[in-house]
Amino acid sequence: MALVNVRRWLGAALGLWVLDVALTLQDVWPTPGVQWVGEVSVELAVLLLLFCLAYAVRRRPCAPAAARAAAAVLVVLTLGRYAAITAPALYGRPINLYWDFPHLSNVMGMLSAVAPAWALLAGTLAVGLLLWGLYAGLLWCVRSLLRVLETPRAAATTACFAAAVVLAFVLRWHAGGGLAPFAEPVLATYAAQVRLVADGMGGSAAARAVPASPALRSSLAALARGDVLVMFLESYGSSTYDRPEFAAALAPTRLHLAQVIGQTHREVVSAFVTSPTFGGGSWLAHLTLMSGIRVSDPGRYALLMTQQRDTLATAFREQGYRTVGMMPGMRLAWPEGRFYHFDVIHDAAALQYTGPEFGWFRIPDQFSLAKLLQLELAPNPRAPAFVLFPTLSTHLPFRPVPSYQPDWQRMLTAEPFDAPALRQALAQSPAWLNMGESYVAALQYAFASLAGFLLEHQDPRLVVVLLGDHQPAANTSGENASWDVPVHILTGNQKVLAALRTRGFEDGLAPNRKPLGGMEALTPLLLEAFEAP
Repeated sequence: MALVNVRRWLGAALGLWVLDVALTLQDVWPTPGVQWVGEVSVELAVLLLLFCLAYAVRRRPCAPAAARAAAAVLVVLTLGRYAAITAPALYGRPINLYWDFPHLSNVMGMLSAVAPAWALLAGTLAVGLLLWGLYAGLLWCVRSLLRVLETPRAAATTACFAAAVVLAFVLRWHAGGGLAPFAEPVLATYAAQVRLVADGMGGSAAARAVPASPALRSSLAALARGDVLVMFLESYGSSTYDRPEFAAALAPTRLHLAQVIGQTHREVVSAFVTSPTFGGGSWLAHLTLMSGIRVSDPGRYALLMTQQRDTLATAFREQGYRTVGMMPGMRLAWPEGRFYHFDVIHDAAALQYTGPEFGWFRIPDQFSLAKLLQLELAPNPRAPAFVLFPTLSTHLPFRPVPSYQPDWQRMLTAEPFDAPALRQALAQSPAWLNMGESYVAALQYAFASLAGFLLEHQDPRLVVVLLGDHQPAANTSGENASWDVPVHILTGNQKVLAALRTRGFEDGLAPNRKPLGGMEALTPLLLEAFEAP
């Protein structure tokens, strides 16, 4: 009998420890891995109190159904804890179900495009087995605890211990000096998600407080009727300068781009601005720049897109420019695109790409630039063009990376790549746990494509505004990375360059690390620089 009791208490102790680990996990940054750092779960203490209370009322052990229900609740809490610690480690921001859940289908579609069917099936089975194993393991832990609570003395001792833990947590929380050694309650994470969803569905305070638009007017006289291309380089962040390994790997490509800029009788000035988003949510950055209003909240985005506001395109349209949305990533109807006041939107269908598909986003950036030349910049005579072009090829997961094609006319054909180069490119698979190398390769391709575009279109009056939309996810950009993104302005227009220098831009592709301000501040700054001096 003594041996049985020892085993029972050892099993209960092991079960208690496993449950505490499940509810107090910490991330192993920047991976999906986890670790236990010795924190205490107040929710586990509350659960023990409930078990003891049930025993005191019923005077018999809890029913098997209660154990199963407790295990199911613990599964939900464990998954919530894992999501809460992993999202910041991988993506640099907390999870937001209101923001993230609508895009789950897109993520699944991307995975289905870049992974073979057998891998998806195996992954689905593995997830199912993992969930079943998690439930079975937690159920064993719960039953081990309940077996100890079958005696009044054990139940009373456990109740006193659990009550002391809860009281210590309350006193610690009330003192306001931090929760250590307690972990953040998982229920607080779920409560925060409920608030986010409620705010989003009801219109959050940030959404309701959309400020007035800045004055988006300019004579644009300094442009001398030259074209303007605003090119959002996906996931191009300050980490390409701040992380030495990224900066070193990109140095030759940046040097080549600088040489092409000089070769085509242009110059480049650069600065940093602070993006309204991090690791994703490119559309927030697009709307911020185009409206001159900081849009960091999905509620504000949704509300602003329903209003009649001037945009950067409006200022150009009023001066006789043809305003163009080059949107290769837009594969569905986009009625809210009317907000931007584009004369034409070239979405994925309109671009008629017939070459090989590269991952979920299909269309290589070099093709989009070649199509821009063909559709908008080559025709003569024509009105000057203002173009917004959010790129795709540097989007997570960064692979497969297309090979650069020196023959730009061939990019417009059904076979834009030689067979060996195509096979090599498509053989690349995402490196989910070590994305730095593929991130750099994608940016090298982007810079090569831009350099080729400048050689193809050598009008020195062209102004290219090249800027990042946001930093890559935290597993690429690094721990505690800033939200800053580079802005490069390439042109042979000396009036524009001089105006930008007086506003904080510096010569070259290596800007001063101090940002000029938020991305929204860039909008009026550009319009001022495009005025006649």
